[in-house]
Amino acid sequence: MSDLGDFADHGRDDDERGGDDDPAPADDDFDRPTLEATGSDDGLGALAVSEGLRIHEDGQETALKAYVTAGNRAAVRLGTYLVAPYPGGETLFCKITGLEYVQAFESDDATEIHARRAMRSDGVDEADYKFLAELDPVAVLSEEGDDITRRMPDRVPKPETVVRAADDAAEIKAGLKIPADGVFLGHLSVGGEKVRTAADPPTIDYRVKDGYEAGDPLVFRHTLIAGGTGSGKTHAAKNVLRQYLHEDRRYPVDSGGPERRMAVVQFDPQDEYAQMHDDNPDADASDRRQWETQGLAYGGHDDTVAFVPEVGSASYAADHHAAEQVAFTVPFSMVRDNPWLVASSGLNDNQYGALHLLLDRFFGQYGESGTYREFCAFLDDPALKEELDESGRVHEATYEAVLRRVNGMPNGLFDQDARSITALVEDREFVQPGRLSVVPTYHISNSRAAETVVLAVSSLLVDQKLSNDPRYDAIKETPLLVGMDEAHNFLSDADSVQARKVVGKFTEAAKQGRKERLGLFLITQDPQDIAGPVFKQVNTTVVLNLGDEDAIQAVNIPATLQSKVPYMNTGQMVVYSPDNSEPVEVQGLATCVTRHGRD
Repeated sequence: MSDLGDFADHGRDDDERGGDDDPAPADDDFDRPTLEATGSDDGLGALAVSEGLRIHEDGQETALKAYVTAGNRAAVRLGTYLVAPYPGGETLFCKITGLEYVQAFESDDATEIHARRAMRSDGVDEADYKFLAELDPVAVLSEEGDDITRRMPDRVPKPETVVRAADDAAEIKAGLKIPADGVFLGHLSVGGEKVRTAADPPTIDYRVKDGYEAGDPLVFRHTLIAGGTGSGKTHAAKNVLRQYLHEDRRYPVDSGGPERRMAVVQFDPQDEYAQMHDDNPDADASDRRQWETQGLAYGGHDDTVAFVPEVGSASYAADHHAAEQVAFTVPFSMVRDNPWLVASSGLNDNQYGALHLLLDRFFGQYGESGTYREFCAFLDDPALKEELDESGRVHEATYEAVLRRVNGMPNGLFDQDARSITALVEDREFVQPGRLSVVPTYHISNSRAAETVVLAVSSLLVDQKLSNDPRYDAIKETPLLVGMDEAHNFLSDADSVQARKVVGKFTEAAKQGRKERLGLFLITQDPQDIAGPVFKQVNTTVVLNLGDEDAIQAVNIPATLQSKVPYMNTGQMVVYSPDNSEPVEVQGLATCVTRHGRD
């Protein structure tokens, strides 16, 4: 007898059961029809009205969900792009922003019976549950001849509209406002996996606008690459800079004027960018075929020169690259236009004014050939101090504060035994169309000296670009990209006169970049330390893995993408460029187009 007692056989009479010794019949007497589905499923599922179907001006009020059929659920991810057709030919382009299982039948599956049944079974019957994808409507797409145009979502799709994964490259690019041409950054991805289409190649290239058809090239509206150690930011930066040095890429210096190739000046605290002179020995034939198919510049850039600052007894070793090396020194004459270069620590406003007066008097007496040592001797004159104090122009205490700071500059910073950077600029060697000029500072052990070199040379470039009466036409007449690795060390928002002068200079440079054909290319692992006025001028932000919460907040990308940043693998990035596209995930090239890394 079963656990159900006398009711075990309830429902069958004696004839159906047979006798006590007769087994139950093996087969019943009626035919079972064979059922075959007609047609085939096309898409992932359909829009569901039961969960609401609404497009609203306020995105918070929009309700758009799709039921995903059981066989398609394993392929769906947050961030997947979908399309849903409207009657009449238009298409709604969407992005999955939420996924959830919902019970299909009224039952309580939080019970001992359900739990033990699940523990003993091999899987879940997907048909017992509804699987819903919450959709964010991105754009309405329309075909106009051979082009696809986009507009904001302005009408609700019909109930039970079939949704499918977006698999047409032109459709996806139009939906996300990605330009067809421009400077290559990587391939569109979702959750670290490249988006695949039915085209050949199947990936979707993400590019930054570089033409004048719809405004100025975004390179002159500045770029920031932020990423932690090991995130691949230098690898990514080299790949991008190599594209701007493409032999076919040219920019007009003046509206309607002649077009010239870009000159790139890269300040390099880790001595990595001079390697761009060399081919990548790790690149194989398949890498080269892929790069050629996508029209990328690759291989070593022959016109790469390492301009090495001479500072004290520091020596530069360069067995990791084959680029030409040219030594230079910072002449003290550059301090005349930028007095803050000769202050070893923070000056207040009174002290800065006194320094400016003393420099004017010094250069008036010694001329442009005046040196740092001569200036120190000039200041170490009791008669001068007494004269300025008695006249009320410079208080004695202020004079002594300036003297201490000038004497506190690192040894061997100015006027070393090498050609001056101004002479190299005047002879059109440092800034030259198509040239990559790398300024390594890794060999300089004194951080203050390294910082002064970078600020002196970059200020020279910026001042000449912005000047209405430039001293060096080579800078003014050449499209220029100034790259600054570890930018947080040079453009921080510190509370000192020097910091305010530097930040003010680069803020003005960023504002005038479009007109003057000057682009800033900032690379950092601490974006929160870059001065706000400079940061606000950056149009294209590329964010790789960052683990610091303050750094993630500082890059100012949409909250939906911020949460992904700490989990991104090497080479994964978020690109936020409002004038170029919707915010997207991008996977950078796995292999660097030039040499990268040391043996």
